[in-house]
Amino acid sequence: MTKPRMTKPRTSKPRMMDGSSPRDVAKQVLEIEAQAILDVIPQLDEGFERAVDLMANCRGRVVCTGMGKSGLVLQKVVATLASTGTPSMFLHPAEAIHGDLGMIIEGDVVLAASNSGTTEELLRLVETLKRLGVPLIAITGKPASPLARLADVSLSVAIQQEACPLNLAPTASTSATLALGDALAMAVMQQRGFTDRDFARLHPGGQLGKRLLEVSQLMHRDERLPRIVHTALMREAVFEMSNKGLGITAVIDEEGRLVGAISDGDLRRLLEVHDDLLTRRAADCMNPRPQTIAADVLASAALHKMEEKRITSLFVCDPARHLDGIVHLHDLWRLELF
Repeated sequence: MTKPRMTKPRTSKPRMMDGSSPRDVAKQVLEIEAQAILDVIPQLDEGFERAVDLMANCRGRVVCTGMGKSGLVLQKVVATLASTGTPSMFLHPAEAIHGDLGMIIEGDVVLAASNSGTTEELLRLVETLKRLGVPLIAITGKPASPLARLADVSLSVAIQQEACPLNLAPTASTSATLALGDALAMAVMQQRGFTDRDFARLHPGGQLGKRLLEVSQLMHRDERLPRIVHTALMREAVFEMSNKGLGITAVIDEEGRLVGAISDGDLRRLLEVHDDLLTRRAADCMNPRPQTIAADVLASAALHKMEEKRITSLFVCDPARHLDGIVHLHDLWRLELF
């Protein structure tokens, strides 16, 4: 078992003032809880790294468990782990010792939280886990508690006081536990090499899902893609732009590679200098360096590039510049990405 390093308590601690206004109470609560989180930092030791290794390399799930407020906090930790690519589940300690223990399978790692480290239901569950040989990580505010002693890795979230006028209601202790749970989840995510692509795969819905859509899911393709060959006359370019309604057309070669583009703005400028514009070849009038983007880039990145370049369209090409589609600024605005 990895024992947490003990830290010297602060010499003074804020006290809740009698007769304080609601705003003063709120300020004191936030200050106490913020300090409780900061106080976890010097308590981190090699045990944290060991816990991250156990969670990142487990072949099963991270099974989180705790009673009361600690259990509620770990349910949120479960959600964070799952959303960042770590299979996880919550197991109620009391239900576990009355039949739900079968939910734990070979390869699982258990993460248990108890501020006192003496919760009866949790200790009974831990005794069974030890017999089964399941690795146990404990988060507790009492580093010398039975839970800490039984754990393979014990992480301390010892606090100076609760953010409660009576110093009774779990407040600062649950904040510290939640913050440490988030720290574990983020460190595990990094160690597992979890990327924004993985995040997008696990968050297909809602506003977050919109921000994680890829260009390939939004682009105009096939019959909706404006394009002409470089040998076409400009009248064909005008017809294609009008027909597709995007204010631009791609210019491609015989093999489908993007070689240029013609926009509404290009037409206006060209009409000022060429009376015979409609009979000229597209290759002679096009912009030879249109902006492109890959199909697997996130929509948010496409929007950023358009705003940075002050353009309204990006052509979607493969590495050989074969044209696959086009994404328009209006398509991204409709998503309300930001």
